[in-house]
Amino acid sequence: MKEIFLSDERRQRYARQIMIPEIGEAGQKKLAEARVLVIGAGGLGSPAVMYLAAAGVGVIGIADGDAAELSNLQRQVIHSEASLGRNKAESAAEFIRRLDQEAGVHIIADFLDEEGLRKIIGGYDFVLDCVDRPDVKLMINDVCVEVGKPFCHGGVRNFGGQVMTWLPGFPDLREVMGEGFGADIGNKGIIGMACGICGSLEALEAVKFITGAGRLLTGKIFVFDGLNLKFGVLGDEK
Repeated sequence: MKEIFLSDERRQRYARQIMIPEIGEAGQKKLAEARVLVIGAGGLGSPAVMYLAAAGVGVIGIADGDAAELSNLQRQVIHSEASLGRNKAESAAEFIRRLDQEAGVHIIADFLDEEGLRKIIGGYDFVLDCVDRPDVKLMINDVCVEVGKPFCHGGVRNFGGQVMTWLPGFPDLREVMGEGFGADIGNKGIIGMACGICGSLEALEAVKFITGAGRLLTGKIFVFDGLNLKFGVLGDEK
């Protein structure tokens, strides 16, 4: 693989990240080489895509077959009134290009099913589940587990949400959440800031995975209740 060269402009852009001991210039180069697939460019995908692009991830794949609607703008902050009626993956890609003309972005302007995900997943290092349907979340889980592709799950409802990361050898979403998964997530009322918290944490897990910094949310699930400002981690803390 050709070694990534950080220009003076790129070093200046990412100076505050490079200053972090757990990242440094070596970690910034790893980010520039990385490819992350974000499935869903809505409430969770908006902050995730924004921060992955701002962090310098080399290629971001964005998969979404939906079009932006007025009711989305309360929480899907990567879109604007100018995005209404446009495909969300295309709208999100436009944001990335405005932020960083050198960023790589792949648009999948469609809803992914199992076959579609299997076809493209090999081209990415990490996957973010940013969809809102429990059945699609489980499909992403199952395909990623089947092929051994690391991924991060996020889900929101009302004022709260949850995040977990899967790596080979750890319990997956079905094992951690059990048979009742999906009862408290999906198309319910959502405050936008809950999406911001969850989506940002998903992006953070991706950055940590790529750079090797810190501990990932494997074998456990981070939960938060924004209404009462309570946070916790459920599961194995080893």
